[in-house]
Amino acid sequence: MSHGSGLVRTTCSSGGAPGPGQPSEGLLDPVYPLTQGALLKVAQMVTLLIAFICVRSSLPIDYGAHSFFEVVTMCYLIMILVFYLVHLFRFYRVLTCISWPLSELLHYLIGTLLLFIASIVIASKSYNQSGLVAGAVFGFLASFLCLASLWLTYKITCITQSSDASA
Repeated sequence: MSHGSGLVRTTCSSGGAPGPGQPSEGLLDPVYPLTQGALLKVAQMVTLLIAFICVRSSLPIDYGAHSFFEVVTMCYLIMILVFYLVHLFRFYRVLTCISWPLSELLHYLIGTLLLFIASIVIASKSYNQSGLVAGAVFGFLASFLCLASLWLTYKITCITQSSDASA
C-alpha cells in the first residue's frame, strides 16, 4: 500500500492587482476601493474601532483582559489599514521582495485567532457591563468578518501525490 505525500497549494484572488486588460498608470488604484476585499477591510476596521471604543470607555474590571483586548484590536486595525494602503497605492509592485499574499494570509490567520481569543476573554470578564458586552459583540463580529475575508480571498486545496515509481 503506497501512501502519497500531501501537497497544499494556496492561491490568492485579490481584486487589487490589475489584469492584462486593465491600465497600470497612476499611483492610486481607482478600482480597488470598490472591490469585495477592500469593502471587507473597511468593515473590519470600523468594527474593530467600535469594539476598542466600547471597551476603552467602560470601567476596567480586569486590567489584564482590558489591555489584551485593546492591544489586539488596535494592532489588528493598524495591520488591516497597512494592507489596505498597500493595495490602494499599489506598493506590492514596488516592494517585490515581500510575498504580499502570504504575509496577508498569515496576518489574517494569526490576527483572527488572537481577536477571537480576546473577544472570548473580554466576554467572560464583562460581568454584565454594557460597554464590555458591546465590545465583545463587535469583537466577535470583526472575527467573523476576518474569517469571511479569509474564505473569500484564499483558496486552499490539498492534493495527494503518489510516490509510485510507475506513475
